[in-house]
Amino acid sequence: MPIDYEWLYKLPKTDLHVHLDGSVRPATLLELVDKAGIEIPATTEDEVRKLTQVQDGDKSLTHYLRAFSYTLPAMQTVEALDRVAYELAIDAAAENVRLMEVRYSPLLHRDGGLHNMEIIDAVRAGLSRAEEETGIVCGQILCGIRSMTPEKSLELAQAALMYKDKGIVAFDLAGAEKDYPAKQHRAAFYFILNHNLNSTLHAGEAFGPESIAQALHYCGTHRIGHGTRLYEDESLMGYVNDHRIPLEICLNSNIHTGAVTELHDHPFRKYLELGLRVTLNTDNRLISNTTVTKELFDAVTTFNLGLEEIYEIILNGFKSSFLPHQRKQVLIRKVVQELEELGALAKHDYTNGRGDHL
Repeated sequence: MPIDYEWLYKLPKTDLHVHLDGSVRPATLLELVDKAGIEIPATTEDEVRKLTQVQDGDKSLTHYLRAFSYTLPAMQTVEALDRVAYELAIDAAAENVRLMEVRYSPLLHRDGGLHNMEIIDAVRAGLSRAEEETGIVCGQILCGIRSMTPEKSLELAQAALMYKDKGIVAFDLAGAEKDYPAKQHRAAFYFILNHNLNSTLHAGEAFGPESIAQALHYCGTHRIGHGTRLYEDESLMGYVNDHRIPLEICLNSNIHTGAVTELHDHPFRKYLELGLRVTLNTDNRLISNTTVTKELFDAVTTFNLGLEEIYEIILNGFKSSFLPHQRKQVLIRKVVQELEELGALAKHDYTNGRGDHL
């Protein structure tokens, strides 16, 4: 059967690595900066895209992060956070994303005087409203920032515990890897582990596999954000594979940050062939001008993926989520049935004999 964009659009999908402040609608950004009295060098949606999205001639992490200097100042009120979260979930649901885990750092939204709880509640309200309207399942991931103090990360880890059963599904550490090792923030990750919470960690994007090793062996993270350079250490890659540690792959973002030069150079195909638990995600919908469907389509066309591989990637996303196990199994059974109906999966047993999809 033909595997085209329209067919991929219909498939149930996940987005486990998506930043709230990098996924603002261009029209919304214009309205928010106008309301806040902020001047940016853009007055139209096209100008916003040109301002925030990576251009062909400048693909680097520094240039990529520049876009946040325009989005973050506009997201310093309860109303703005609620709106951006709601619209992100609505946009994801529109392309049949059934489960999304949205990450952000409350530390970056306090310039207007908000405190952590107000920020978390605002995002929660927007996501909850979208859930009620569309049925999408949303979770929040709080991000510490590598370049900030370990005490700030611990503060957010403690906030995550307060909201453990109220929408927060995990703790993360983001930001520049070089010169800011994850092990400096291990107190926050120890707190997370000791309170039976989940964690993910940006690693192996702009730095080598030793960054991934720190994330795993110093911080005990359960997922790896990006993991682009994991292939440089075969022993570590084997460890990640053997322990079924998910990789949150963001193809277009990796091109835009300069982590890889061209899409066909990305190790995604190698990871998939080796059986690593790879997932596909957007990272920043605005900055990379992408959707989950586009990420999947680019993977299909670049790496010549077949139906079984598409099935594996999609199920990897649901299996790798931070949903509680029983809720996850119910959702996966529905997804498998839908994949069968859409022709993405032959009707045979993909379970462990108990009806659980491994």
